[in-house]
Amino acid sequence: MVKKRDEKEVGMIMDGVIEAMPQYAKELVAGGVAGGIAKTVVAPLERVKILFQTRRAEYQSIGLFGSIKKIAKTEGFLGFYRGNGASVARIVPYAALHYMAYEQYRRWIILSFPNFDRGPILDLLAGSFAGGTAVIFTYPLDLVRTKLAFQVVGPSKSSIHGLVVPEHVYRGISDCFSKTFKEAGLRGLYRGVAPSLYGIFPYAGLKFYFYEEMKRHVPEDHKKNIMVKLVCGSVAGLLGQTFTYPLDVVRRQMQVQRLLASNSTEMMGTFETLALIARKQGFKQLFSGLSINYLKVVPSVAIGFTVYDVMKTYLRVPSRDEAVVEVVTNKRNIQSSSLNT
Repeated sequence: MVKKRDEKEVGMIMDGVIEAMPQYAKELVAGGVAGGIAKTVVAPLERVKILFQTRRAEYQSIGLFGSIKKIAKTEGFLGFYRGNGASVARIVPYAALHYMAYEQYRRWIILSFPNFDRGPILDLLAGSFAGGTAVIFTYPLDLVRTKLAFQVVGPSKSSIHGLVVPEHVYRGISDCFSKTFKEAGLRGLYRGVAPSLYGIFPYAGLKFYFYEEMKRHVPEDHKKNIMVKLVCGSVAGLLGQTFTYPLDVVRRQMQVQRLLASNSTEMMGTFETLALIARKQGFKQLFSGLSINYLKVVPSVAIGFTVYDVMKTYLRVPSRDEAVVEVVTNKRNIQSSSLNT
């Protein structure tokens, strides 16, 4: 009896907190939770993908399952989650900003341009701007995550030609931040941000475009079905990633350039790096790790969109059309009250 009363009180407190939260805060929370869960589920595949992209000779030659065995043997189970702390620390604010900014940009476009078509092009534009906004604010954490994931331990460190000899260049997230900042300043923390932005604008836009477009063709009585959301999210992530993957490879290689021994200390730009990879490593290298990325992106985007929609329902976020109507009504009320005074 006491337990039920306590549960009821906790429920009432939670209801009060949820009701008191502004809509943008609910969208931030929903996006952050969605991003954290999705990223943790696919973290082992993300580690293997980064090693495929940056340590080509050592890991590509032994394939996906060989790489998984090698990491398990030399680094143990936790090796699959190397750099995941920085990854989750990045993805939670990134996803929170991404989803919230998408909703805000979408509403802003509708309110600013009332005649603009509310079809998939709206989702494409809102998603693109939201992706760019989220990248700019969270990019240093992505850089740190990649540098930490790039490091390997065990006997392999002495057998890789052209790599820095020490077993650990960075001891953790804060150490990586401070060393990178000392080496190259703020610019060093944004090394590789250009290909990220080139890639995220089309990727984020296409992801939302495909997801919302697919949901429009789902019968009304099936729209709340979890499996339907998962399928829509999977296809959206798959198509979006395919078009923009080469820029992801360029970004990763730019991020770890300082960890590679080179005769030249000059850091190359986005298109120089793209051309160099194609010339020296072959065109196929621009799609290195894509098969792993498909295995990662399908569940990641599917889980992300699904958890986001579920969290929005739990936090009682109104539908997009209702939210726009509410904003318009509030705007009119403010204008009429100011005219009356």
